Amino acid sequence: MGRISDSGRARNEDAIRAAMDRLLRGELPPGGKCDLKTLALESGVTRTGFYPKKNRDGSTRPGPYQHLAEEFERRLTALRQAGETVDPRAAQIERLKAQVAELKDRVAKQDDVVADLTEFKTAAISQLAAQHDKITRLREQAAALGNIRQLPAARGGTAPYGSCS
Repeated sequence: MGRISDSGRARNEDAIRAAMDRLLRGELPPGGKCDLKTLALESGVTRTGFYPKKNRDGSTRPGPYQHLAEEFERRLTALRQAGETVDPRAAQIERLKAQVAELKDRVAKQDDVVADLTEFKTAAISQLAAQHDKITRLREQAAALGNIRQLPAARGGTAPYGSCS
């Protein structure tokens, strides 16, 4: 690939800056993110121009648009530190992560409550069974002795010995 002319480089830099401004305003293309890949696609330049290059002797030199990539990252970091969310999908992901964490916490608490109630139910059923066995045994003992009298049944809806009021 041949070298790019100064006017071509200036045109590319203008396109990159325009795309950078759009992305940082939150005008993301469908399926795009606020990153260097989308910046390259939106500006029409190759992504490799944003990264350092190696010379034949092994030393590195800056890529033709590396300074713009660094500017983009600085501006993006400044916006994030200011509390602005440039990428609405990232904001939605963060919101959903927080919601999932809250729901997991609620489920864990509900599991604890269910375990406590299950334990209580088991103890209550055991206690009721023991009391029923005791009552049955006491009734059998009383029936065997034969010295128990039954009280007369209460008349429909009235107290047996008058009102307490």
